[in-house]
Amino acid sequence: MANPADLPVAVFEIKEYMTILRQLEERDFGGIKAKIRGIVRCTGTAINGDAQYRLEVFFLTADSPIPKPHVDLANHAGSIFLPVSDMALFIDILRNESPLYGHLRGDKPEWTSITTGNEPVGEGEGE
Repeated sequence: MANPADLPVAVFEIKEYMTILRQLEERDFGGIKAKIRGIVRCTGTAINGDAQYRLEVFFLTADSPIPKPHVDLANHAGSIFLPVSDMALFIDILRNESPLYGHLRGDKPEWTSITTGNEPVGEGEGE
């Protein structure tokens, strides 16, 4: 079994985020010209050290081509691409859940994600 420290994966606790809304930005990602309406930049500290990580989530127009997710573990950064219709849900999770973790997957960039910690079943807001 592989040592978790040797896997091309980084997990960090998301401590801050920044939201950017745009009329429209066209940006080239590896030859794919994405149409960006919003960006959410999540930052935090590795769960097993002091390293600082960043995950940028690009929210694209419905007619935009979708670039492949990108992970650069050497620079502690990654990016994923979601439809702009998911932006409100994404921000709601950032505002209302804790703890939150970013997962940068160098082995499977398409699995790069944010996750919550384990929560009891039936836990509701405001109860």
